[in-house]
Amino acid sequence: MGLEREIFDQSGPLHLTTIDWTNVDHRRSVAASLVQSVYILERDRQEKREGSQALAPPWWKFFDFQLYRQLIDDTDSSVFGAIYQLICTASDNNPSAQQAPRYVIAFRGTITKGDAFSRDLELDIHFIRNGLHGTSRFEIAIQAVRHVVATFGNCGVWIAGHSLGSAMAMLAGKNMAKSGVFLEAFLFNPPFFSAPIERIKNKKVQHGIRIAGSVITAGLALAMKHKNTNNRSGDSFVSLSCWLPCLFVNPADHICSEYIGYFEHRKKMEEIGIGGIERLATQHSMGGLLLNALGKESDEPLHLIPSANLTVNHTPSQDFKDAHGIHQWWRLDLNLESKVHFYK
Repeated sequence: MGLEREIFDQSGPLHLTTIDWTNVDHRRSVAASLVQSVYILERDRQEKREGSQALAPPWWKFFDFQLYRQLIDDTDSSVFGAIYQLICTASDNNPSAQQAPRYVIAFRGTITKGDAFSRDLELDIHFIRNGLHGTSRFEIAIQAVRHVVATFGNCGVWIAGHSLGSAMAMLAGKNMAKSGVFLEAFLFNPPFFSAPIERIKNKKVQHGIRIAGSVITAGLALAMKHKNTNNRSGDSFVSLSCWLPCLFVNPADHICSEYIGYFEHRKKMEEIGIGGIERLATQHSMGGLLLNALGKESDEPLHLIPSANLTVNHTPSQDFKDAHGIHQWWRLDLNLESKVHFYK
């Protein structure tokens, strides 16, 4: 079954024989397929599959892309990302071609097989510790994004990732947005590091816990703001509000499901008249504020973002692996719910 999932003709979105670049389902499916191709590039490297034996190329060639460059980790030489370039074809004369990406920079998540696992696990820990920005892998990633934007412009440039790769893409997107460059982003199962409140079945209990957390977080944030007048985290957060990345989450995936409550809670706080508390709380993590209170430096939380186009997959999942997997995002007949959340 593992090998079948790597073979495009057996697991890929074969129904997309013609791409309508104005169709959100098509755009999502192509972005997810290009992320999948990065996983398979690394598996090809591990299994020494080259030439006609390589399984990765069909995952981008089917959509008329070519491999512009692989992104290689400097620690273990694994393939963690790739830059794809859209090939101009005769079909580009149709109106939807104007919405097509010229370049897609894609990042894979953690691979549990082969020699890449230990390095991926190390980076997962860096994410939990809010230190992903200080790793050499991220430095390679952000330099690749900057290279594409500087060389070809930011129009028609997508960034995409899954799981750990989604965290990499989000961090890269936030960095670019702070400099005024807003890239279209497709973030599949992005990790949200917090207590799993979304898994509590009782909605009233959920809401009560979130309100208490918001009040405490906002209080700590105000205390630290008075203590440190040079704290600019709020300004940094607000500066990102115009960036609208596409987040794709599954409620059965505890790694990313907290994004559902994160955005819904903000709306509920506005409805009950205490939106100001949440606007402050949503910028901070309680853990980071506690570290600051103890005199220890803490960087702004990677996973917190002001605005997003959030898509939730309500299609029943067989298990956690299915709920967290990249394959779900190009399946037909998905039960999806999308909402745009703007930070005000």
